[in-house]
Amino acid sequence: MEGQGGGFVMFDLDLWNEIISALRKNRMRSFMTAFGVFWGIFMLILMSGAGKALENGVLDGVRAFATNSAFFWTERTSIPYAGFQRGRRWDYDNDDIKYLRDNVKEIEYLSPRLFGWQQNGDNTVRGERTGSFQMFGDYPDYFKIDRWTPVKGRLMNEIDILQKRKVCNIGERVVEVLFDKDEDPIGQYLKISGVYFQVIGVIHAETRINIGGGKKEETIIIPFSTMQSAYNYGNRVHFFSVTSKKGNKVSDLEAKLQRILKERHKVAPDDLQAVGSFNIEKEFVKFSALFLGIQVLTWIVGLGTLLAGIIGVSNIMLVIIKERTQEIGIQRAIGATPAVIIKHIVAESVFLTVMAGYVGLSLGVGILEILNQILIKSADSGSELFFRNPEINLGMALAALGVLVIAGMFAGLIPAKRAISIKPIDALRDEK
Repeated sequence: MEGQGGGFVMFDLDLWNEIISALRKNRMRSFMTAFGVFWGIFMLILMSGAGKALENGVLDGVRAFATNSAFFWTERTSIPYAGFQRGRRWDYDNDDIKYLRDNVKEIEYLSPRLFGWQQNGDNTVRGERTGSFQMFGDYPDYFKIDRWTPVKGRLMNEIDILQKRKVCNIGERVVEVLFDKDEDPIGQYLKISGVYFQVIGVIHAETRINIGGGKKEETIIIPFSTMQSAYNYGNRVHFFSVTSKKGNKVSDLEAKLQRILKERHKVAPDDLQAVGSFNIEKEFVKFSALFLGIQVLTWIVGLGTLLAGIIGVSNIMLVIIKERTQEIGIQRAIGATPAVIIKHIVAESVFLTVMAGYVGLSLGVGILEILNQILIKSADSGSELFFRNPEINLGMALAALGVLVIAGMFAGLIPAKRAISIKPIDALRDEK
């Protein structure tokens, strides 16, 4: 801007020289004034990054799981019905698999599951090495619901189911316990609860959700049909996993399947205990709402802290105006317009606020990056983390800078109005 006429403030070198000179004359006061703004934006960045890290750590373990999925198991009945007493134990069966696939059109994937009951002590043997691992009997569709990646070999397929092959997929921890470091497990045999199975693939879990409990890296998965015949389960099914087709809410599918399964097994329609179920969609929505609340709370606390700093800037600017009363009077006397006075004061306030905020923003981002590198090293060492990638996105950074500019302008407006309210003749008479 031209000295006292108009244009853009950012190009008025004389103005910026005056601002920097004024701040240098009162370095301690300038520092203490800027510290409130610095601390406010610094805490906003740190809290927002920490909240995002918690969100990433929790939701990354869910996102790879099919969020349109639901799961069903049986419990004791709580209501007597159709001649059966209360407290009856019951199971799903193979006929349910066919019925649901043929008659419920909203189902995209359906996978029954059997749980292998762990023995007291080790249930898996290979030569002189033994281990205790959880075992499941599944269909290949289960890998489309709960995502697993083959590290070596392949995933179980439909031919394995049809031919009841004695094959297995094993988790990475199973390999560590039963095999040497450089040994290839593919094609090797494991004796699992008395039955020999050939390893066809080493698998890595994409999520931390484990239907059945335990650690997923300590899992052995065999074909569902093989498990029924090899361990004398008959036609029993312990568990169903389903996903809904696009355009169908999984909550609606969950309610429909509960009703159908109760009808097929003579369970009272109003028995709320007999069919256990949950769906990932509900859990995902709950988590998303929780982390949205955390982000909103972070902004409220951060902006509140920042507001305290801005009030401090405004108060100090009022003190500065008091000290410059004669200077302002001289400027007004030689023709400086109110717009020029306002511009000068607001520019000084914005400069002080933005510089302090920028330092706080930079330091906050730097600390988050250091923390991220520490978390990456922890993850590489095998630690299971619930804090991941404490990031601040570009939109967040731009929003923070925008808040700083606007806050600086407001911090300077009250002192600026006070300055232009001073009459030149009174200002010239003012004694310091």
